[in-house]
Amino acid sequence: MSRLRILTAVFFVILGCNFLASTPPADTPASAPDAPAPPPDQPTVRPPDNTGPSDTGTGGLDVSPPAETVKLIFIHHSSGENWLADWSGGLGQALMDNNYFVSDTNYGWGPEDSVLGGAIGDYTDIGDWWNWFLGPSSEAVMSAVYAESEPHAEYARMAEDPGGENEVVMFKSCFPNSALNGNPDDGPAAGSNPLQGQDSGSENHTVANAKRIYMDLLTYFGEHTDKLFVVITAPPLIDGTPEQGVNARAFNTWLVNDWLADYPHLNVAVFDFYNVLTTNGGDPNTNDLGSEDGNHHRIIAGMIQYVTDQGGDIAAYAENGDSHPTPAGNQKATGEFVPLLNWTVRRWRM
Repeated sequence: MSRLRILTAVFFVILGCNFLASTPPADTPASAPDAPAPPPDQPTVRPPDNTGPSDTGTGGLDVSPPAETVKLIFIHHSSGENWLADWSGGLGQALMDNNYFVSDTNYGWGPEDSVLGGAIGDYTDIGDWWNWFLGPSSEAVMSAVYAESEPHAEYARMAEDPGGENEVVMFKSCFPNSALNGNPDDGPAAGSNPLQGQDSGSENHTVANAKRIYMDLLTYFGEHTDKLFVVITAPPLIDGTPEQGVNARAFNTWLVNDWLADYPHLNVAVFDFYNVLTTNGGDPNTNDLGSEDGNHHRIIAGMIQYVTDQGGDIAAYAENGDSHPTPAGNQKATGEFVPLLNWTVRRWRM
């Protein structure tokens, strides 16, 4: 029986993407449709506190687009660029169709970080998130994040800026960050964290230090509840060691199920991009979006479903030794993420 978990502080995207109902074809992401009925032999779970604007009034989670345009910025590198792109994941188009004005950051973007010594946009590894949100240059960095309104990759987006600051901040590390050392059950590290400002190739890139980075980020997030912060987990590797795969799986499941257990606000969410990309529909160019089988992070029949035990711990959408997800994998992620995001935004605004 697939494991289903209740996601509390987020939809988890939220962390966080099939949250859809009737899914559009994989190559045509669209506005959030009605979710398919759950398989008869696979129970679903209702999240707690399922009331208010996030409730349709009939017990199901409301995945309809926000009524007013929401400004969203996505911090990413190449995998995120492909996910946004019309030729691959179509996330930009899907977000536009769901009333989001999307901007993004990429290599070379933004203010210089005084510790890292270069444009902050060049640095998106797990250890770098400390610099973005808490480091000595973080005030200038985050002011620029909130003010950004331009694209730094190619994807469909709204032509007219509705004005104001970005309200939703999505951020994602790339697949090398799935090469985590240490042990899967390690708790957050105590004391000074040597992973701060370090890349994924550092010997300090461990499960314990990565957990500590994210625990520390909650201080900033708790002070900025007028913004919604959405963690997108790093994609899986095709060529990592078995131990790194187990560690990555454990770390991302911790983010979804445990990281926010004691966080009192609704302005942080996680979408398990990693998990969604660990099962396919038979080959890397065929996805299992809308399937009863496979690993998923979605809303189905009005309830959140998080299934993690139907595949391995390596990339299911990788070809020729390249861990960048194929268009099929990115389209699955789009189909599962956008409805979760819609519900998360509604819940945050309750």
